Amino acid sequence: MNGFLLWAGGLGPALLAEALLARYEVLAYGAGWRAPATELPKGVPYARGAAPDSPPDAYLVYLDGIGKRRVHDSRDGGALVKALIAGAPELRVLGQVQPYSPLADPLADRPVWAWLRRHAGLVLFLHNVMQIFVAADHRYRPLYNRAVGSQIATQLRLAGYRPDSGIPVVLLSYSGGAQVATGAVDGLHAQLRSPLLLITLGGFHNGANDLTHAEHLHRLTSASDRIERVGTWIFPQRWRLFRSSAWNRACRAGKITVHRLDPATHVGPRSYISPKAWPPDGRSYLDRTAGTVIALIRAHHNATAASDDLLP
Repeated sequence: MNGFLLWAGGLGPALLAEALLARYEVLAYGAGWRAPATELPKGVPYARGAAPDSPPDAYLVYLDGIGKRRVHDSRDGGALVKALIAGAPELRVLGQVQPYSPLADPLADRPVWAWLRRHAGLVLFLHNVMQIFVAADHRYRPLYNRAVGSQIATQLRLAGYRPDSGIPVVLLSYSGGAQVATGAVDGLHAQLRSPLLLITLGGFHNGANDLTHAEHLHRLTSASDRIERVGTWIFPQRWRLFRSSAWNRACRAGKITVHRLDPATHVGPRSYISPKAWPPDGRSYLDRTAGTVIALIRAHHNATAASDDLLP
């Protein structure tokens, strides 16, 4: 009991500290105090998959959930990205974008955070949670969107993407990464003029970001995903009542397609990316999710190619 009280007593100050610190990066970016990082650690490629010397069918940018702390990690140890590369060699895949750092500064590489990781791991978790709410806050959202959109555009250029090339950019986002993905649409359109396809996996976002310049958004979800469902409850822009919200306008325009991955959960041994749980079709949840993402990208590519063939 005493241990719990000590833990709970430390949670309040931690939440307050993170509520204050989470705004620092986006304000530092806006004020020009610090420039976003562009270089990757030695040995980390700007993209994997299709070779850079020939145009890939698409560039895929993976925006992970709140477990993202450094360039090369993800909640599943990179298993989803590896499955996508193995299953779709025609894609050029980027997994290094820092969705919870407007300055593209990996959290775990900062000395103070390295110490906190050993002594107060909860604070690391809270940092990225708070960043989602900063990105959703109407006061900071435009600046946050611009910062991360610019980060993604820079990483795409370094990975070989050429503006106006017509090659699609796929933003695959997990959980809170959906807030960042939807916010990056306008910036990517302005900087790269690229066709944009969004795929959200258990997407947690406020529905306020404009999707006009996205060609389509595929929402991968499950009835057992309670965390995603919370997002549809707490953000009024996701409610059908608010017909003028960006999300509801996109729904009416036919830009949102829902795909069920029941009975997967958001996290845990039966999560969307679990390699150890199997739905009735015999594939692991990881393989099913990767297969669904690849099928959606290929269908989009084929539909675009067919449309181009009809042009005079």
